[in-house]
Amino acid sequence: MADFSLSQEHQMVQKMVREFAQKEVAPVIKECDRQQQMAEFVLPRMGELGILGICLPVKYGGQGMDYIALGLACEELEVVDTSLRVVMSVHVGLNSMALFQWATEEQKHRFLTPQAQGKKIACFGLTEPGAGSDVSAIISTARLDGSEYVLNGEKMWISLATKAHHCLWVGRTNRADDPHENLSAFLVELNYPGVTTGDIHGKLGVRAGSTGWIAFQDVRVPVANRIGEDGEGFKIAMSCLDNGRYTVASGATGLIRASLEASIRYAKERRAFGREIARMQLVQQKIAKMVQSYEMARLLYLRAGWMKNQGLRNTRETSLAKWFATDASFEAANEAVQIHGAYGYSDEYDVERYLRNSKGAVIYEGTSEIHQLMQAGYALGYRADAPLRCELPAYDPTFWSV
Repeated sequence: MADFSLSQEHQMVQKMVREFAQKEVAPVIKECDRQQQMAEFVLPRMGELGILGICLPVKYGGQGMDYIALGLACEELEVVDTSLRVVMSVHVGLNSMALFQWATEEQKHRFLTPQAQGKKIACFGLTEPGAGSDVSAIISTARLDGSEYVLNGEKMWISLATKAHHCLWVGRTNRADDPHENLSAFLVELNYPGVTTGDIHGKLGVRAGSTGWIAFQDVRVPVANRIGEDGEGFKIAMSCLDNGRYTVASGATGLIRASLEASIRYAKERRAFGREIARMQLVQQKIAKMVQSYEMARLLYLRAGWMKNQGLRNTRETSLAKWFATDASFEAANEAVQIHGAYGYSDEYDVERYLRNSKGAVIYEGTSEIHQLMQAGYALGYRADAPLRCELPAYDPTFWSV
């Protein structure tokens, strides 16, 4: 039976990440958001604290903690700003955990270890200008030429594009009839000749984070950098999303909590019609709904994390957690702005940023509509998860700590 009580280790992780986010990042986050720039100290400091390798075994440079610890860290980070959690979604969920699941032992030591230690920053190259939810529309290509692949194409909306050293890249390698069967994955070092990157500005939200594009023109990548077998790219990408969506769900839970805490503070301070607005029934209804959403979202991501710890396939459960938590965080942030009234419309108050940040999560890593279709497919029996050649390893405290 699942036990959702937090161990002493979990509480220590929670406290450490909370102190980092609240004491070091919170004081500068408004200005970073206004300047549309990530604070330079964020990535090095997250690496120094071990946050970037939190759920990876010690033998690969990680901290040896479990997947619940990863979720708790993401929640605490997004309480301060979504950009912090996005780092975890991309560097850990979409890239490092995929290497842990699919890479050879040699590849793990070569690529995963420096990522877990924070010495190398990682991103994920799946989305293209014409391919988002429809992965089968990917047109980037990887042509085998002797002992190398030649990569061409452009990836768009890539978090950490201009900050990363490594990119887990997915493109077409053969002419199989099924568009899902001709994708392969590669670990590309972004200092290879032919790689160019750029930033995207003018985003609605997550302005304190790094988002950009990566173009590949005749980039030569050794065969030894291919992750998994030729043609396994789609399966690898979907397993990456399982892990990334888990971090999005837990992070969105933190945004609900941030919206709730900000609303409670303001409602007790603000007076109207001779009393604090916290006494007004409609305000209480909004706050009560946030409480309900937070508790439900937290239980959903804890269940998904527990399943990961047990080595159980959790695509359905993680999808449900991501769908619910992101929709609920958008609603909570919207209601928090409403409670703040005109002040909620100003960036002097955090809830304005919460609302802008919350919108992205109902789009990336599977839109809410995609997750609706997934859940309907499971319920109707039209969708089932086939076993993978490489499943995400169950958490083993003995192995993880060595």
